[in-house]
Amino acid sequence: MLKRTKKLAVASSLVLLSAILLSACSSTTKTATSTAGSTTTVKSDKIYIPVISKGFQHQFWQAVKQGAEKAAKEFNVEITFEGPETETQVDKQIEMLQAALGKKPQAIAFAALDSKAATPLLEKAKASKIPVIGFDSGVDSDIPVTTAATDNKAAAALAADKMAALIGGEGEIALVVHDQTSRTGIDRRDGFTNQIKAKYPNIKIVDTQYGGGDQLKSTDLAKAIVQAHPNIKGFFGANEGSAIGVLNAVTELKKDKIVVIGYDSGKQQMDAIRSGKMAGAITQDPIGIGYWSVKAAVQAIKGETVAKNIDTGFHWYDKTNIDAADIKPLLYE
Repeated sequence: MLKRTKKLAVASSLVLLSAILLSACSSTTKTATSTAGSTTTVKSDKIYIPVISKGFQHQFWQAVKQGAEKAAKEFNVEITFEGPETETQVDKQIEMLQAALGKKPQAIAFAALDSKAATPLLEKAKASKIPVIGFDSGVDSDIPVTTAATDNKAAAALAADKMAALIGGEGEIALVVHDQTSRTGIDRRDGFTNQIKAKYPNIKIVDTQYGGGDQLKSTDLAKAIVQAHPNIKGFFGANEGSAIGVLNAVTELKKDKIVVIGYDSGKQQMDAIRSGKMAGAITQDPIGIGYWSVKAAVQAIKGETVAKNIDTGFHWYDKTNIDAADIKPLLYE
């Protein structure tokens, strides 16, 4: 009788242990990539918002991630932040978007490398009543509820004005842009180009090339432009990788008199501006972009009114104001 009682007690304990394990397993439901290669577990008892950026390699995206995480903590939601290793990997970004939608998030924040390629999946999100929040490049579509971004056309126009002043209002210049498929690539190219054409008839844009935001490729492109146009007086690099590529090219070719204007921040650009090798750059507010992408997603989930466009601001900085109180917090290494 005693043996039978012990057997029953053991059996009961096993049943109870199994139930506890099953309960523990069911409390964690989503796993998503938080960086290019690692995974993060997402708890099911919080709002889940995947944030998919255009890349992960530049410090700009790390600053955007910092802002997104700040908002996630403030609003008590779970996020994952991911992006392809380079900003040329459209297919990989689409795979990330598809995987994120498969987890049935309450909203999604997305910065498209190629809006046309992403449209079918974003239409699917819309049909599933998943609010889409564009950020940085956003999405060239009416699908996003809002887009948290810099006014890139206005920012690039300011860069054009600075270039004109620095080269004396005349001469040959060129652009190295990260791409011609994202909203940021298009708007920065057009904002700069249109401003030069409209205001500075004695300045000629001799070439515009696309380096995918890759420093090495952008270096080669800039070198080829200099060799084809030996009298060139200035370059505009439309993102961090483009600008560093141009800087490397003029340095290697010993063309220190060529005016280089960049975009974004990063240690190499900041060092070059402090030393005078780069004339200056446009800085965005990447932390603000990340923060507003998540905050706007929370607002959309709650049914609150969200402005169609959230302008996160921009500033010109050079060696005279790089350490100023209103600029320094916007820069990142």
